[in-house]
Order: sequence, then C-alpha cells, then structure tokens
Amino acid sequence: MAKFNGFGGGGGNMQQMLRQAQKMQADMARVQAELEELRVSESSGGGMVTATVSGSKKLIALSVKPEAVDSEETEMLEDMIVAAVNAAMEKADAIAQQKMAAVTGGMGGLF
Repeated sequence: MAKFNGFGGGGGNMQQMLRQAQKMQADMARVQAELEELRVSESSGGGMVTATVSGSKKLIALSVKPEAVDSEETEMLEDMIVAAVNAAMEKADAIAQQKMAAVTGGMGGLF
C-alpha cells in the first residue's frame, strides 16, 4: 500500500520549497534594508521645491528656494511642495516594487 503524505511524493521537494522560501524571505529582508537607505529626490516648480524620500517612503528632506517664498503666493508654494513630495513617493514606490519583484519573481503579494 502506498503511503500518502499530502505533498504529492517525496519530502525532498518540500524541503527544497522551504529552503527556497527561506532564501526569498532573507532576500526580501535585504531589499527592505536597502530601501530604507535609498534616497529619492524629485523637484517641482522648475526646481523651486525639492523633496527627498527614503525607499520606504518617509519624507527625509524638503528644500524650498528663497525665491519661491512669496507671502502672496503661499497656495502655489503649498501646491509645489505637495507635487514634489508625491513625485518622490511615486518614484520610491516604483523602485521598491522593481526591487521586490526581482526577489519574489512577481509573487510579492503572497509574502
């Protein structure tokens, strides 16, 4: 009588799958650490406002050129800040997705 272990055969395949999962987990942790160190900068308003974010999408720095500051135009300055921060966040997100996809082979949603 054949023994059924629920995994379609030898335990060697299961051990190999576990090793692959452990390697992927270690690679993902390494990429997450790299992303924490990554810095992405984007500008708006013709370079008047520059936002720098980490690869983990935390705002690190915000630079506003003095000529962008006009007490009559604070709304435009606020819009430039939002645009620069959003652009930097989107770029950081794209880089993070690219790096994770390289590790997970597109299966990032499973982990």
